[in-house]
Amino acid sequence: MDMWMALLFLQALLLPSLADGATPALRFVAVGDWGGVPNAPFHTAREMANAKEIARTVQILGANFILSLGDNFYFTGVQDVNDKRFQETFEDVFSDRSLRNVPWYVLAGNHDHLGNVSAQIAYSKISKRWNFPSPFYRLRFKIPRTNVSVAIFMLDTVTLCGNSDDFLSQQPDRPRDVKLARTQLSWLKKQLAAAREDYVLVAGHYPVWSIAEHGPTHCLVKQLRPLLATYRVTAYLCGHDHNLQYLQDENGVGYVLSGAGNFMDPSKRHQRKVPNGYLRFHYGAEDSLGGFAYVEISSKEMTVTYIEASGKSLFKTSLPRRARP
Repeated sequence: MDMWMALLFLQALLLPSLADGATPALRFVAVGDWGGVPNAPFHTAREMANAKEIARTVQILGANFILSLGDNFYFTGVQDVNDKRFQETFEDVFSDRSLRNVPWYVLAGNHDHLGNVSAQIAYSKISKRWNFPSPFYRLRFKIPRTNVSVAIFMLDTVTLCGNSDDFLSQQPDRPRDVKLARTQLSWLKKQLAAAREDYVLVAGHYPVWSIAEHGPTHCLVKQLRPLLATYRVTAYLCGHDHNLQYLQDENGVGYVLSGAGNFMDPSKRHQRKVPNGYLRFHYGAEDSLGGFAYVEISSKEMTVTYIEASGKSLFKTSLPRRARP
């Protein structure tokens, strides 16, 4: 019995140090397509299950922030900054004590663009944890107690490629504002060329590669993929397809697809549209409550763990730190 008590005491001592980050690292949750439904109660069982498991993960493992990968409000975004969906689909759902002071960094998805994206940007001034400064923007972090740095470039892939109608064409046809699309792409090229961080991530809603319902986004394969390779980007994070996938190309770029925050779709209809050997992991079980990606970046490597809303760890992989230019 004394030995048992000693072990419990030792465990109690260790737990806080783990939560506080015994190994210096930047930790975050990446979740997309979590945006509830437009009718009462304005959330789904999957969204609630994800919120609960994200809270538990943050409490145990810690998180510096949550990366929202778009489709924040189904099915037609929000109407204005006072839209009740902010409260009923976001604030009231991700309400656990462990999440109250964790900032969210947000980008827009195709369903958000069917409403008022500028209202989502304006909501940043109302909510202390909702951060959406502009349609596309840069985040920069230092890993605590080190000189190791991380850059994340948040994109608006709908502005870049156009909107897609889920019930007609799965592919965005063309950008509504060609000039704005060019401006964003030019901004990204300049930012990536100048990036000296040890890890460089790019995030957007549409996938570059996906084996699922929507498949690869032609516009991003053509315009974004070459930039990821040229500028040695560590990984691209996205949602849009309602499942979990990890792909990696011949250049070592990781593709983290985390679109299982609200719906689950088992489709593999575009498996042949993705180059052989790219797909490393896919999870789209219809009876699952969904899930998300948990990312930990240390001075040595970036690890990505896919966690199901039930708490089960599904798949884990790692990517190396970039060699300095």
